[in-house]
Amino acid sequence: MARELLLEIGVEEIPSAYMSRVLNNLQDLAAKKFTDERIPFTDIQVMGTPRRLTLIIKNLEEKQEDALIEKRGPKKSAAYDAEGKPTKALQGFARSQGLDIRKLHGQEHLEEEGLQLREVSGVEYYYAFKKEKGQRTKKLLAGILVDIINTLTFPKSMRWAYYNTRFARPLRWLLAFYGKESIEMELENVKSAKYTYGHRFLSSGPIEVNDLTSYLKALEENHVILNQKERKKMIWEQVKFAAAQAGGVPMENEELLEEVTYLLEYPTAFYGEFSASYLDVPQEVLTTSMIEHQRYFPVFDQEGKLLPVFIGVRNGTDYCLELVKAGNERVLKARLEDALFFWKEDIKKPLKEMVPGLKNVLFHERLGSIMDKVERLEKLSRFIAEESGLSTEEKLQRAAKLCKADLLSNMVYEFPELQGIMGRYYALHSGEDQEVCEAIYEHYLPRFAGDHIPASETGMVLSLAEKIDNLVGSFSIGIKPTGSQDPYALRRQTLGIVNIILDKKLNIHLDKTLEKAYENFESIEPDSSKGDIVAEVMDFIMQRMRGVLLDRGLSYDVIDTVTMLTDYDLNNIFKKANSIRDFRQSEYFDDFMTVYNRSHNLSRNWSEENVIEEFLIDESEKKLYDSFSSIKDEVKQAIIENDYYAALQKISILRPDLDVFFEAVMVMVDDEQLKAARLGILKSIANLCHTIGDFGKIVQ
Repeated sequence: MARELLLEIGVEEIPSAYMSRVLNNLQDLAAKKFTDERIPFTDIQVMGTPRRLTLIIKNLEEKQEDALIEKRGPKKSAAYDAEGKPTKALQGFARSQGLDIRKLHGQEHLEEEGLQLREVSGVEYYYAFKKEKGQRTKKLLAGILVDIINTLTFPKSMRWAYYNTRFARPLRWLLAFYGKESIEMELENVKSAKYTYGHRFLSSGPIEVNDLTSYLKALEENHVILNQKERKKMIWEQVKFAAAQAGGVPMENEELLEEVTYLLEYPTAFYGEFSASYLDVPQEVLTTSMIEHQRYFPVFDQEGKLLPVFIGVRNGTDYCLELVKAGNERVLKARLEDALFFWKEDIKKPLKEMVPGLKNVLFHERLGSIMDKVERLEKLSRFIAEESGLSTEEKLQRAAKLCKADLLSNMVYEFPELQGIMGRYYALHSGEDQEVCEAIYEHYLPRFAGDHIPASETGMVLSLAEKIDNLVGSFSIGIKPTGSQDPYALRRQTLGIVNIILDKKLNIHLDKTLEKAYENFESIEPDSSKGDIVAEVMDFIMQRMRGVLLDRGLSYDVIDTVTMLTDYDLNNIFKKANSIRDFRQSEYFDDFMTVYNRSHNLSRNWSEENVIEEFLIDESEKKLYDSFSSIKDEVKQAIIENDYYAALQKISILRPDLDVFFEAVMVMVDDEQLKAARLGILKSIANLCHTIGDFGKIVQ
């Protein structure tokens, strides 16, 4: 009869950032372990609070399933010697399986002893088969559960006292039940028992439990909301209610809500207030201080204006909540006083006066100071502007010069995540041009997946310059993402380059831009040549480009068609891909693919497009060449105008003439001049198709 399994791992408070990952890890490990052990179950649930990780498995069978274990031995050809006796290889294999075949002289007896022949990829091998009877689940549980606990991984683990076990925080208790039977196990100095613990401050001492039902009831009665989804929903409902009491709505911040969910076991939300005088400080400073330092939810009015109100969430009941509220208001007041002081100090001088100090701030030991980077951005942004026709030299030079200045402000020193945001405020306060101010903020965009991209022309150019400089500089000194390691976020920055170019429809030849960026680093003696670095970075960009195209609904074969040819204009590649996708749905597509396949397949190994008309003798080939000549310039003009759909359609009309051509003549004739002329026609048609894409990648 199947029973429910309960495992609770009691710990010191686990960091909230670990919890979501470790719960998923616990679920995956448990599912794999019990599946591997051949113990059927119907469902796995994982729940957790800062002090406990709980695993619940529904309908876990009382007995392992029986298994037929097979092991492969030597090949048949190596199993017997010339006299027909088992070789040492076969004897050793049989012995390892508990069989003794030394006295057997014929292959016909092996099957009786448990060895059978089986063919694998055309080769016969001897296999040993054993039936393994399933054991009682209860007998295996202690070992399985300890193994699961020991296998859990964390971003950082620790050891404590004199023990060797590594865990996120020290283990304090273990509880395990299979149905109503307690599972005895031990891990270092902790032995499992029939006890759990409630809320750290709202419950006292161990609480005896007898099964899953009594466990869940005990936690509920002792102020522990075990289910993180239920806890999260409860918190958000309370936060919204508290904000409504204060006359506003809370900021929707999923990361903050997730963090708060894993910081407590029993939530009670409340609202507090602060002086409206602090609203003179930029809104982002106040909200960042509330979120990053205190884990408060900022509150806004219906127009989106920040109110002098915050929402805190207490780990406990509403007992003496007014006292808690007052204490939190005092703490936040001190934080906001610091922010107000930093703001007033920073605006005492214009932003441009912070710039000279950048020469004393190291960007990278090989790539120079922040001032060196600023000078590179000035050069590269000017080049990108010339290529794209965006912004003006005056605005770009000013924005590039000021974009890193806020790194020397008191506010950004305290809140590094406000870089760019504060630069915009300080620039506005200093009377800088509006677009220059926006570009100072926008040159960091997009900062994460789904973030906004720059809206101003100056911001677009400076953002591209910033990311391309980081990318080329890093590759030039051997800093490249490997596997899951990407400490400089080069993948994210490259995705930013791709999305800016595609969303803003910018026609930029990246090869020239990358070469210009490389030239800015020549004084540091890069690890590789310009050509190698540009090719490597371009390949890295194209890998990200492929992912973006997939996300935008394009199929693998269409992406391969447009990315396998050398093209450094990402927007042009995107246009081609969309045109091919649309053309694929048209009535002309089959005709086009027939034209491409028949011309390309036969001329694949031919290199010349030259066609000497006087060598053409059949009317069909003359007609095909005339038809091709009549559309060639129209196709090329359509390509120049980026009208790839029209270009493909024009090529497709060659099909009737091509069909007649293949019915009337043989291409590979003995007359070399005639063969060359016919292959030249086909090669010309195939190459015209290749100016758009490599259609050999299309799956029909």
